[in-house]
Amino acid sequence: MKIKNNIAVSENGFVFNPASGESFSVNTVGLEILNMLRKGHSAVQIIQSINDHFHAEPTVIERDLNDFIETLRQYHMIDHDED
Repeated sequence: MKIKNNIAVSENGFVFNPASGESFSVNTVGLEILNMLRKGHSAVQIIQSINDHFHAEPTVIERDLNDFIETLRQYHMIDHDED
């Protein structure tokens, strides 16, 4: 899955969806996830990277990643053909 190309993500975690006009901020982990999704990384790769950088339990990372991805879907930020 990938983030839609029109989604703007700043270096400090400000996210803007020009299609809806909605914006919000993400923390450091959310920014890492967005950047990895934009590059086409798999969930397994994202979990490993987050674990390497933030030393959290993989099961917790997986749960939080799934919740975050669901939120991105609700905000229509993920390409449908990439689901």
